[in-house]
Amino acid sequence: MAHSSLATPSATIAVLRRHGLATKKSLGQHFLVDDNIIGRIMALSALGGNERVLEVGPGIGTLTLALCAAAGSVVAIERDDDLLAVLAETTADCNNLTVIHADALQVDPTEMAGADGLPIAFVANLPYGVAATLVLRVFETMPSIASATVMVQTEVANRMAASPGCKDYGAYTVKLALRARPAGRFNVAPGCFLPPPRVDSTVLRLERLDVGYAPEDVDRAARTADAAFTQRRKTIRNSLTASLGAPSEKVVAALASAGVDPGIRAEMLPVETFIRLGSELHTQGLLP
Repeated sequence: MAHSSLATPSATIAVLRRHGLATKKSLGQHFLVDDNIIGRIMALSALGGNERVLEVGPGIGTLTLALCAAAGSVVAIERDDDLLAVLAETTADCNNLTVIHADALQVDPTEMAGADGLPIAFVANLPYGVAATLVLRVFETMPSIASATVMVQTEVANRMAASPGCKDYGAYTVKLALRARPAGRFNVAPGCFLPPPRVDSTVLRLERLDVGYAPEDVDRAARTADAAFTQRRKTIRNSLTASLGAPSEKVVAALASAGVDPGIRAEMLPVETFIRLGSELHTQGLLP
């Protein structure tokens, strides 16, 4: 059974040609043309059938068709003027779809609400240039979102799901891990797209964490991570001292209270430690 009638090279090319976009290099998108991948995305997203789903970068509507068939409703945000007419044609039969013409990074989350409330799932083949920023922003600003199943560049997926001690683990990892945890992934070959991208792609599922951290604790932990990884090859004592412009003795006191060896690097610290350390840096007057 096909998940999306658009998920083939011939169907995609036909749609683009009808709208005079087949050879428009400035468009820059890579269109997914493998229906098996659409099916795997839908399986990983585990939609229940009644939820409102957020999609960003629907393009010509390839994934959108599958989402509209599987969800209660879909709100799709597309910024490209040239694709709006295409999307209107390909999704004409989707009565549960709302399209917002905007930059997803600028949209107020309240604009995404429908009669069935705010989106609770985020499923998208994301524009790679904004993928990392957008995923973090969704978890930061949309508490209604319980899960995100997103296609991103593989190196971005590795940063999103990295563990302490590995090279991909950094400030971004910590800030996302304060809010969500990875819960499944698979890789997508370049040949699944038209035209094939020059990078590897990964679909990653993230599920919101509900660990009860106070908002101010999360904010301080995020600030601490930014400071700690500014000079990631230095010890955490030296990196925090330099980044915060703080007296070394106060940084050492905060590290001691948080149970952190001042001689290790930030990449060795688990997320929970950044919560403790942020609180201690606040106690020392080094963070608001």
